[in-house]
Amino acid sequence: MTVKDILHDAETKMKKTVEATQRDFSTVRTGRASTAILDNVKVDYFGTLTPIKQLAAVSTPEARLIVIQPWDKAVMPEIEKAILKSDLGIAPTNDGKVVRLSMPPLTQERRQELNKVLKKIAEDGHVSIRSARHAAVENTRKSEKDKVITEDEKFKLQDDIQKLTDKYVKEIDTMLAAKEKEVTS
Repeated sequence: MTVKDILHDAETKMKKTVEATQRDFSTVRTGRASTAILDNVKVDYFGTLTPIKQLAAVSTPEARLIVIQPWDKAVMPEIEKAILKSDLGIAPTNDGKVVRLSMPPLTQERRQELNKVLKKIAEDGHVSIRSARHAAVENTRKSEKDKVITEDEKFKLQDDIQKLTDKYVKEIDTMLAAKEKEVTS
């Protein structure tokens, strides 16, 4: 692999890790209503597990309320079951037309639990980035061994890989700090 290939490959993997970490952060329930918490909730719709967003219009008319308006009213009980089965900890209410999720205020204990979950998500992101760094460094060593790059290029490339690693780890740390602030406020 050339220097450019190794760097590009490492950066691509690290960017994907940051995006995945961002998605994981968005599914953590804070005190405010966010439709993103429903992203991982799947409804049994005629034998197929289907995301809620494909079965209904999902909106947040108020800061602590999510409204799910199914296009097919017959699927409403299945949506309620799926929400109850999920680990959201929110009981849905149904008025025959829409399903409402009222976000309860977070207790101090729950905030601490959520902070632990957020730190775990961030650590998983860090591990994935370090794994991408490790793979890139191995490719660098292999390229030098195969005489594709020189020893000087190897050291420069390893330095560039470390800079990329630091950059993306910092991005995850920044996202973590913002999400923790959201949970505690």
